[in-house]
Amino acid sequence: MTSVRAALIWTAVVLIIAAPIAAAAMSPLLQWRQPVYIVAGFAGVMAMALLLLQPLLAGGYLPGLAGLKGRRLHRWIGAILLAAIVVHVGGLWITSPPDVVDALLLRSPTPFSVWGVAAMWALVGAALVALVRRRLRIAPRTWRQFHTGLAIVVAAGSVVHAMLIEGTMGTATKALLCLAVLVAMIKTVTDLRVWTVRGRSKD
Repeated sequence: MTSVRAALIWTAVVLIIAAPIAAAAMSPLLQWRQPVYIVAGFAGVMAMALLLLQPLLAGGYLPGLAGLKGRRLHRWIGAILLAAIVVHVGGLWITSPPDVVDALLLRSPTPFSVWGVAAMWALVGAALVALVRRRLRIAPRTWRQFHTGLAIVVAAGSVVHAMLIEGTMGTATKALLCLAVLVAMIKTVTDLRVWTVRGRSKD
């Protein structure tokens, strides 16, 4: 990969991630909000931004982060992503416990809550599969299929959750980030061919 192409890829990724974060930081919707609510909101924004990096790292598409280095960073970002979701949900719990309870019990009147909860539990599941796969001696192909399937739910659920919320990220910047997440996920899943059955060669 040429240095120019690498620079263009990194520039695009940084801009797609930074734009909604900057929009959220300057959003008038944060005026008069409690600090806990602001922290919870930004944790959600950061989680959505980090979500773009995960399929890019898994597929080895980021210049300088292919192979083992990329997989290690993929695991670290996965842990940070999970922590961000804990802060996001925990902060919302502090500001409005009934709303969080309704969301977790899937009885919230707001549709975006259901998608957010689905993405959250899929993320927890993906992390657990990654943690216990060696202890339970799960076959590499089997755990990749489970992990990838859950990752797809995380990406799709998070995108729908974000798009249904009239939040701080800005309509255009949020849509661009969500589109990038979906494209990156589809590209990675297609290239890795996790569910492709490889036939045996015949003599």
